[in-house]
Amino acid sequence: MPRSYDAILLLSFGGPERKDDVLPFLENVLRGKRIPKVRMLEVAEHYYLFDGVSPINEQNRALLTALIPELTRSGINLPVYWGNRNWHPMLADTVRQMAEDGVNRALAFVTSAFASYSGCRQYLEDIERARAEVGPQAPQIEKLRLFHNHPGFIEPTAERVTEAFEEIDESARNDARLVFTAHSLPVAMSDACAYVAQLRDACQLVAERVGCSLWDLVYQSRSGPPSQPWLEPDVCDHLRNLRDDRITDVVVVPIGFLSEHMEVIYDLDVEAAQVAEEIGLNLVRSSVVGPHPRFVAMIRELIQERLEENPERLFLGSMGVAPDRCPADCCTWQTKRPT
Repeated sequence: MPRSYDAILLLSFGGPERKDDVLPFLENVLRGKRIPKVRMLEVAEHYYLFDGVSPINEQNRALLTALIPELTRSGINLPVYWGNRNWHPMLADTVRQMAEDGVNRALAFVTSAFASYSGCRQYLEDIERARAEVGPQAPQIEKLRLFHNHPGFIEPTAERVTEAFEEIDESARNDARLVFTAHSLPVAMSDACAYVAQLRDACQLVAERVGCSLWDLVYQSRSGPPSQPWLEPDVCDHLRNLRDDRITDVVVVPIGFLSEHMEVIYDLDVEAAQVAEEIGLNLVRSSVVGPHPRFVAMIRELIQERLEENPERLFLGSMGVAPDRCPADCCTWQTKRPT
């Protein structure tokens, strides 16, 4: 049944916007994780290559700029707030402002399309931690459903892929390989959720839309110790294997990411691009959906689902619609994490 809401919250990962932000940001990201300091400093160098600026915050600003009039045109006249998990504007500060503004119940759009602990349940924990910090006056905040197979995600992703294929010489397009990438996870984490199944479903839906029968799903941005199994194959290893199979052109699609943040612009545009150059492989990287108008419209449609009595719940493929509220055992992660 529809409920009454008085605000919208854009909830995202966050990123630094200057060099002095990088180490404090990474300390937030890695808090409670057993990541050696040397690894944190190594990742910091990735940010310093771009003057300490991650594109994610600017893309979220663009998303907000597009979303507010999209909502207004549909008669959804609710204030829109923005909070991040790891950098300013921090979620707790945003929830505090919402409480001061008299917000009682809000809907949260999380910038993550797929089920996983870090992409779904952890955001629910973030919300409850921020509410506890603000106190009893904090508003109730309900997360919108996952959307890996929503046409508002699949259609603009396919459009970006088509644009990328057009950068390959016409004579070579039919033989070019389509390679989707997503953030690698510990295997134990992926086993506790539908992450891989949803990724493969989204990849198939996009591939069908662009008319490509051969595609691969690979992973990137692994950060765990070598002793811990993570999802494979790694994108760079896979590119080498494709070249060994005499593939000459590849379109890489970061389907697991919604914005051009550091794990896209460094891991793909620097590391993977260097590998491709070394082995003589023509690599074209597809853009992410970002503030694509159809994606913005999708956010509005997800909000309308929760506001209307008989909503149209759009999806593609056979996996159906994700639930509005995650089951109690959804996306759990059993490894003990310090609080």
